[in-house]
Amino acid sequence: MSKNICLYFQVHQPMRLRLYRFFDIGKDSHYYDDFANRTILRRIAQKCYLPMNQLLLEEIKKHDGKFKVAFSISGTAIEQFDRYAPEVLDSFRALADTGCVEFLAETYYHSLASLAAPAEFRHQVMKHKDAVEQYFGVTPKVFRNTELVYSNAIGAEVYDLGFKTMLTEGARHVMGDRNPNFVYSDSAQPKLKLLLRNWSLSDDIAFRFSNRSWNGWPLTGEKFLGWLKETEGDVINLFMDYETFGEHQGAESGIFDFMRYLPEAVISDGTLSFVTPSGAVKANKVVSQLDVPDPISWADEERDVTAWLGNELQQDAFNKLYAQYEKVAILNDPALWNDFGHLQESDHLYYMCTKFFSDGEVHKYFNPYDTPYEAFINYMNVLSDFIIRVEDGISVLSANFDNKKTDKIGK
Repeated sequence: MSKNICLYFQVHQPMRLRLYRFFDIGKDSHYYDDFANRTILRRIAQKCYLPMNQLLLEEIKKHDGKFKVAFSISGTAIEQFDRYAPEVLDSFRALADTGCVEFLAETYYHSLASLAAPAEFRHQVMKHKDAVEQYFGVTPKVFRNTELVYSNAIGAEVYDLGFKTMLTEGARHVMGDRNPNFVYSDSAQPKLKLLLRNWSLSDDIAFRFSNRSWNGWPLTGEKFLGWLKETEGDVINLFMDYETFGEHQGAESGIFDFMRYLPEAVISDGTLSFVTPSGAVKANKVVSQLDVPDPISWADEERDVTAWLGNELQQDAFNKLYAQYEKVAILNDPALWNDFGHLQESDHLYYMCTKFFSDGEVHKYFNPYDTPYEAFINYMNVLSDFIIRVEDGISVLSANFDNKKTDKIGK
């Protein structure tokens, strides 16, 4: 049996907030920088999404179904593609039509709801599942949480939502001396199968590819194939941001040539084969259970959730936002639900991260703020206005309820 390679790409762009000043609170409830969102999305579409989708389509057709990949595309990204770059949606549909591309489920708003609000988490997962079916004509069977965030509790929740496979990080502090290149299962819910990211080989492409001081530079297809063949295990999971191709690693780095050559090299060699996540769990048996009591992710050296919740600014914003959940649910107003969803996007908290050491450069990707404190102030101004709208809605609802009670007593 040949060893498997599972290629998975995350596609997400947030709804960036406009410069929202203190004096806007209570006066203007349009929160988004429409110009920046359109400009950035169009730029990345031209540099990454369209050329890379075309490359993948050509390679899939060239190799008669032997080359396979997987995507998760956030609902926020789908909305912006629909609004600003519908040709990108068409290119993803073309990939879906090949039958060689698997689309995964996730939280619609690329949120951290799994850490705060189980009901909202379930709502977003189902909302995203419906969007994938609507736009791409396929039903997702495998789940990946925002930024691969996972714990035993989250795994049990995901299984209850009907998913039998989930992606997460092969974090060293969880794995110990165990090999991530096997299929594992959740210790709390053994029927949930886990595919673990090989962080070293994934980051060779995602972060180190164009680094001339890296001892692996230049990374050629032949060299990477050799590393894959030397790697022990059943399935090598290469998970990365899709913006790696053409955006984080520019076309001038040779990243597209690398990805054009890799399928040919792997398939011609014959000792490895490409699989989707669903194919990986079908082809390989579970070797053991994984116990993850505290949330892990694929972010930063720590591989935990401190990229989003590691300081008091982030925790304050997070707690105040999710404190509104019950009131928003009671009001059930579409406009409030929409803004509540977009304010949950993990990017807003990521911009507030105060890590400036080994992972500082990573936090600059797409960051519109000069400092974490600017990000916090801007977000909290927006959140203050949102809370005023929620409280006003609750007041109106209470007044209407009291009037109805009075009317009944009068009758």
